[in-house]
Amino acid sequence: MSKTVLPKSAAVQACSHTLAIWNRLIRFLDHPELELSTNLAENSRRPIALGRANLIHIGSEQTGPCVAAILSVVESCRRLKTTIRKYLADILRGLANASIQHIAEITPAAWAVKHP
Repeated sequence: MSKTVLPKSAAVQACSHTLAIWNRLIRFLDHPELELSTNLAENSRRPIALGRANLIHIGSEQTGPCVAAILSVVESCRRLKTTIRKYLADILRGLANASIQHIAEITPAAWAVKHP
């Protein structure tokens, strides 16, 4: 039996791809805050996928990114076990006057640290 693998085989392609992105694959070793699994992200998107038929009626094509941004904030709050209502009530008051340079200070993660 031959131990040679054809250069265009699926195994070679998979290994080549893995080696090509190796630095990204091991990045978590230097950054323990990074998630190794995409399950949380996939599970948070599941309600969106299930409701896609209803979301067709949200309005214009430009509305989609706005809805996506809102859902992203809501899911971030849920993951952080932050009360969405409290977060939005606190953040929305000063949002109109907030500087883009300070946006990192009002993300759900930053807010959750200040309001445990």
